Amino acid sequence: MPSPTKILKVSVESTSIVKPKSAGNLPPTTPHVPLSVFDKVTYDMHIASIYAFRAPTPPNSVMQNGLTRVLSEYREFAGRLGEDAEGNPVILLNDEGVRFVEASVDSTLDQALPFKPSSALLSLHPEVHGVAELLQVQLTRFACGSLVMGFTSHHRVADAHAASNFLIAWSLATRGLDVSLAVHDRCTFFTPRLPPLLEEFEHRGVEFAPKNQFGAEKADPLKDNIVVHKAHFTKEFLTKLKARASAGASKPYSTFESLMAHLWRVVTKARRLHESETTHVRISVNGRRRMNPRLPDEYFGNVVLWAYPRAKVRELVDSPLRYAAELIRDAVARVNDAYFKSFIDLASSGVVEKEELVPTADADKWVLCPNVDVDSWLRLPLYDLDFGGGGPFYFMPSFLPIEGVIFLVPSFIGDGSIEAHVALFDYNQASFKQICYSSE
Repeated sequence: MPSPTKILKVSVESTSIVKPKSAGNLPPTTPHVPLSVFDKVTYDMHIASIYAFRAPTPPNSVMQNGLTRVLSEYREFAGRLGEDAEGNPVILLNDEGVRFVEASVDSTLDQALPFKPSSALLSLHPEVHGVAELLQVQLTRFACGSLVMGFTSHHRVADAHAASNFLIAWSLATRGLDVSLAVHDRCTFFTPRLPPLLEEFEHRGVEFAPKNQFGAEKADPLKDNIVVHKAHFTKEFLTKLKARASAGASKPYSTFESLMAHLWRVVTKARRLHESETTHVRISVNGRRRMNPRLPDEYFGNVVLWAYPRAKVRELVDSPLRYAAELIRDAVARVNDAYFKSFIDLASSGVVEKEELVPTADADKWVLCPNVDVDSWLRLPLYDLDFGGGGPFYFMPSFLPIEGVIFLVPSFIGDGSIEAHVALFDYNQASFKQICYSSE
């Protein structure tokens, strides 16, 4: 099959700025929305994803009109990051708009599929570095009439859950249907307790670290040696993996726990780490249903902290799969209501500013070895997006060459299989591919 790099000759036809049609339930007089403690601790970067739709699809103008309409409800995406009069980070509700790019490819989409995780994917969405727009969309039309939508959104505005809500709302607006109202209040839900409990959990070294520990990562020719491999795990493989991980356990492990335990061990083996080293997995945990009272699913913003299961290399690779699965389950369980509230207390107390702590979610760090960072999109409504011609038949994250990052997404086949996008150095990828389906 030809390389996507040779096939994807994308021609940009127009670039415009789309602005809200009218103000939604955010008062037009509100000049800004403060960033919450969760917004400030997450990655300061755009996240890009790619959706593919078979013909027929609505014209670009219809999708643009839907975007104009939905931005009146989600004005944060049409704004800009900035500061208030006191220097606090905020989202300026200035309605400066989102970037809307129209492009075309002179070949059919079938000639390009399946997309491989490579730099060729970057031509399917706008630039993600150094841009002011908090949301960017690129609609690329193929000769067969199929549409590929490249979607990039700034993480400090919305986590994956909130961005998915926006996408669904945009698709409804495009079809002329009512858009459900989002919850925009970024302050009330995250009020610290009185008195705050600052020593209940350790957050230094977890969500925060001293500023002097985070110097700028220097350019290195080895960065060009990071490649992303897309591993496909069939439903049959996953069923056997869950059975192996759950053998002897009091409660069966989930598909995510079993697969992530497997990938953690396989990546560790492929890296050939010394047995005395310690490795951890950074797992995103959505707090909407963990906090008490629960947050509305419609909350628009970030509500994510991270679990950090860790182990010595020797114990991880020599122990049964159940060992890693148990570490993952226990670590995720600890990120509970008490932990989220403890984080809110510390992040709101002034300690972060006084001690000059910075988020450990460092967008400039491109090598995570000996650790792993996983983003699971398995529960997002990725295939519920319908602009009028049916849902996408293909979805994937864009190319993100950060060594040690793993994205888990449901396979476009729709049979319960899962695809893992795994970024490693090229000299470790050969070993990873060789053992990623091992039952050891």
